[in-house]
Amino acid sequence: MAMDTNVSGIFQIFLEKLVFCVSGQPYLEDPFKGVCYGILLRTLQSPKPPNVEDIIFCTLLHSALRGMQCFLNGGKWKAVPNQDLGTLLAVFKRYMFHGLPGINVEMPQVLYPAPLPQYETLPAPKPESSQDSTPQKKTTGNKKRKSRGKGKKAGAEGTRGEEDGESETGAGGVDHPACSVWPPGMQSPCVTSPSRVTPHLHSSWIKGSSDSEFSDPEGGMQTKLRLYQARVRQSALQCFLGVVRCVEKRVLYGYWSSFVPDAPGIGGPPPLTLLTIALKDPSPKVRAGSLQVLSALLEGSRQFLSTAEDTSAPRQAFTPFSATLAASIRELHRCLLLALLAESSYQTLTQVLKCLAHLVSSVPYNRLRPGLLSPLWKQIRPYVRHRDVNVRVSSLTLFGALVSTQAPLPEIHLLLHQPGSTSSHSTPGITTPQELSQNWRQPVRREEETSSSPGGGAEGAAEGQCWLLQLCVALITQPREEPCSDSDAGGSGAAALEPSPVRLEALQVLAHLVKAYFSLVQASLLELGQLGTRCLTEPDPSVQLHGTKLLEELGTCIIQHYRADVDTRSAKRVPVCQVVQFWSEVLGGPLIGALQNEQHPTLQTSACDTLSSILPQAFSQLPDKTQVLCITILLGLTYSDNSLVKAAAVRALGVYILFPCLREDVMFVADTANAILTALDDRSPNVRAKAAWSLGNLTDTLIVNMQSVGLEFQQEFSDMLLLNMLRSATKASGDKDRVKSNAVRALGNLLHFLQPGHLGKPVFVQPLQEAMKALIDTVRGDATMKVRWNACYALGNAFRNPNLPLGMAIWSNEAYSALSHVVTSCKNFKVRIKSAVALSIPVTRDRYGDACMFAEVWRALAQALEHSEETEDFLEYRYCASLRTQLCHALLHLLSICALDDLPAVRSSLNDQSRPILKDFLVRYLSDRGVALVAGGDGAEEDYTEDQTATGDGLMVLSETLRRLKELQREAVTDSSEDLRTVLDFLEDVVRDAEVMKEADCKVSIFTHSEAPQKSN
Repeated sequence: MAMDTNVSGIFQIFLEKLVFCVSGQPYLEDPFKGVCYGILLRTLQSPKPPNVEDIIFCTLLHSALRGMQCFLNGGKWKAVPNQDLGTLLAVFKRYMFHGLPGINVEMPQVLYPAPLPQYETLPAPKPESSQDSTPQKKTTGNKKRKSRGKGKKAGAEGTRGEEDGESETGAGGVDHPACSVWPPGMQSPCVTSPSRVTPHLHSSWIKGSSDSEFSDPEGGMQTKLRLYQARVRQSALQCFLGVVRCVEKRVLYGYWSSFVPDAPGIGGPPPLTLLTIALKDPSPKVRAGSLQVLSALLEGSRQFLSTAEDTSAPRQAFTPFSATLAASIRELHRCLLLALLAESSYQTLTQVLKCLAHLVSSVPYNRLRPGLLSPLWKQIRPYVRHRDVNVRVSSLTLFGALVSTQAPLPEIHLLLHQPGSTSSHSTPGITTPQELSQNWRQPVRREEETSSSPGGGAEGAAEGQCWLLQLCVALITQPREEPCSDSDAGGSGAAALEPSPVRLEALQVLAHLVKAYFSLVQASLLELGQLGTRCLTEPDPSVQLHGTKLLEELGTCIIQHYRADVDTRSAKRVPVCQVVQFWSEVLGGPLIGALQNEQHPTLQTSACDTLSSILPQAFSQLPDKTQVLCITILLGLTYSDNSLVKAAAVRALGVYILFPCLREDVMFVADTANAILTALDDRSPNVRAKAAWSLGNLTDTLIVNMQSVGLEFQQEFSDMLLLNMLRSATKASGDKDRVKSNAVRALGNLLHFLQPGHLGKPVFVQPLQEAMKALIDTVRGDATMKVRWNACYALGNAFRNPNLPLGMAIWSNEAYSALSHVVTSCKNFKVRIKSAVALSIPVTRDRYGDACMFAEVWRALAQALEHSEETEDFLEYRYCASLRTQLCHALLHLLSICALDDLPAVRSSLNDQSRPILKDFLVRYLSDRGVALVAGGDGAEEDYTEDQTATGDGLMVLSETLRRLKELQREAVTDSSEDLRTVLDFLEDVVRDAEVMKEADCKVSIFTHSEAPQKSN
């Protein structure tokens, strides 16, 4: 800054152009880039020289910020933690408020990550400030005197004046309502009483511009200076936005308190945050820029905000971070709601709504006191009928976020039950507070009159119906009665209806509503089906696609309600006859044509997903020709040239193969198997993944048919097709993990399905060995835990087949060794659990091989039980109880079938160090306490609960084992008698201690029941 200011400004512009990156051209090399970055940063940190005019200094800052923006948007700049980032954010925060009226504080030189904000200090008073205030007051007085004669015109054109782009401080932009109407820390009357909106609250927005501002030289200079200062603030915000996009969110959240308030400023200067700019900056572009930065901060912040909580009573000694974060969330809701009510610029209003949508999607409302969403819900309802199409779309996006966040929320459930108050028959255009102030000469109808008017409104929901559903249906199907704004697009043919973006967003809101609150909309199932069918008849492919997705969501929710037997009573379900009628109308309409529309493969894909969402009970009651039509179309689409369509068709067949009315049809199973095997060789990974999933479902069907139908189905099923399935699944087990996870599942089912007739054929010998080797390699490999879990499950499934030569084949020892290694060394406890389950499946002693193999399995299980509480990952600790239960069950199972030759290995594990640990775990397992831990809260999934044995059965098994071993003791030779005696003593101690512990628990339960207070008659 020592050089001449003009030369410095030209040099900064040169740097800005130098670091500007053009797509496709080489970027500035790192050494030169670092030099330019240092010069720009030092320029921004330097104070304003006393002999430099403000406009020239603003130009210099603007160029430096533009150059810094090029660094950040280039995607190659990385901040050094605790060094560059804090300095850079402090610089940007300083210039975010540059020249903002009423803001006169000094920013810290460096921002530090901290849970509390850093304090800004008041600058020392300057003597020249009194001289500068005189022309400002004079200008303000001229503006007030001149604006009276232009009130009408300013009221109608104030918004457009803001959006012209050049004059940032035109009509409606100088005096922001949040600055003149609501003092900091006080709540707007519109927030506490949304229905009492009066025009005088927004009168400051319709002040016109004074002619003297541009005719008087001094006033013109002030206007130009304000414009340049606004450009500096806007550039600083764009730089901050670049930082948010290129720095990890977990690092930025350390500076959360520096940019987001946690409480309104009461008594003393308010905190300077992004919300200060959104509420008080006179420039609509700067306000929109601050909202863009806040939206970028909120996007993806769900994990960070999930720690917020204020449901409990406040603590007096200290304020935890969760309460501070909850206060910040409440302040965000309050300030953004004020901005929503005050904003008149359509573009900025759109940014407010988008920012609210990001906030609603990330906040854990179930951990906060209710009441945050009700004011917001009531205030955004009129914006659905706003003049600007972008505002209408953004308001619908916000509604979609409200109904989809952490659904179902009780507060949203109550709001959806409230009747609609905004009617389409009200005065056109008078729906929001801003438009109310601009149309103050037109009479306003009271909401009570509107809601009680004959015929109701488009949103006026009938009694017992969801008003949001009726609103969305009206936006999709009914013509728009109000005049459209300039931003409404659409040709003359579609001018009667809402613009396409509004209708598409309304369809998305309907899909969110159906998914989250199906119980509120299930009474309108047939009407929604007709709406989706109507969308398929329209020429716009986007409307067709969203209509198809709505039908798919309806079908999926019906299936989920029929699966939730515990939570959903039969009386609350949609009757099957109504579901049949729904799908009869849908399949009799244009959906079949959409399936055959090769010009729009995305629509074909969505239509396939819709077909896969048919309720199985309803599919069986559809006409035979309709069933055949669905199956025929899906089989044909598996040979489509488009990979997305092929994947969707294969997945739909994988759903159909589980239908009870289709799974016993040998011809359908065979046709589906051939289609799946063809898709499994496709070059697209997505198609192969869907085909592997469908193959797993098909093999599940084979197991179900083997148990329900019996030999008849097995004899009719082709041996050659079964062999091809075995080979294809083995090949797919070497594919990518997303294919491999289902391929190994299919292998386990196929090995379980093989019959003696298959195993006796030489053609099956090598595929069987290759299949077992593939499973063993997957268990031992380094694949994802899901894949290894499925591989352990598949080995256990193969062990269930009594026809396999388990214990005699070469691969038997390798299989047991792989499972034994996993049960002791795998970091994932769920994989350990499934391997322990697989080791306990063989029912006879000969299937465990020789004594050496049995000893290896026993030692592995005993070692795993002894170290079952040792884990490096704390998240795995919740599965400890389930792991111990399965290990105890496996050990007791081995004891129940062990022979005399196996006792030395059992005795060796009962040494002085391991004996008390094993005994303690077995006693806890047999006394119900271990199972209580599993059922109570260890988070174990239901995938392996079917393999857990009740403790009563465990005691019976152990007692039978003791009786058998005592009989062997009479026949035992001298060499094995000592081993047998040691094992018997150990088991007798376990049984005795378990019975004592059960009796003690029983006495405690009786005592507790007797001490409970009795109800008086």
